[in-house]
Amino acid sequence: MLPPKESEERGVVQRWFSSDLPFHRFAWHTIVVSLAGILPLLALYVALTPDFARHLADGGPALSRFLRQVLTNGIPVVFVVNYVAFFLFAAASTHEALRQRHVFILALDASARIVTFVLLHGLIYVLSADWFGSFGGNRATAVRVVAPTLARSAFFENISGVYLYATMFSAIPLYVSVIEGWLAQGRSLAHRRCRGIAVFLSLVLFGAVVVLLTGIGYLVSALQSSS
Repeated sequence: MLPPKESEERGVVQRWFSSDLPFHRFAWHTIVVSLAGILPLLALYVALTPDFARHLADGGPALSRFLRQVLTNGIPVVFVVNYVAFFLFAAASTHEALRQRHVFILALDASARIVTFVLLHGLIYVLSADWFGSFGGNRATAVRVVAPTLARSAFFENISGVYLYATMFSAIPLYVSVIEGWLAQGRSLAHRRCRGIAVFLSLVLFGAVVVLLTGIGYLVSALQSSS
């Protein structure tokens, strides 16, 4: 049986992301978590980028482009990735048969996370070229910059790094829940130790997703350069 504090923490997540919730409430909760993940990382990114804060404070085109980027790229990407992860969390919490398929759930989330992140960047970049004249208004250029952008995002070298790490707020609850269930099967581990191991492995798994995404970005960039 879970200690009261741990049970309460898990109950909060399950109430916010339950399969019984109507779509609009589930989506609203996802937006709240997405903004909670994006805003602190945006502040950190601005603070770490030389002269960026000064340019934004001056207003004008720099500020408008920054806000447009966050609103049309960052929030939609983080929201969709988080929604998929929380949907899997809700499904795994509700269906016993699915909850027992630990490797399947983790592999599905990691795959969906990478594919969604890449495809949404490509789609939004193309739309930005059409609507706002970004990338010189050239769709081909927009597509070509996706890979190098994602390759550098893991190192927080561009704003896509903010969006990438903001999605961790949906990954960890799902990973911890699934890994805890796996560790609890046939193992006499104390709950506190089980939770600690699950959190550590969840961070490792999210790190592996980041590394894989970075590797894909570098590989595609290299292929583009040689073509």
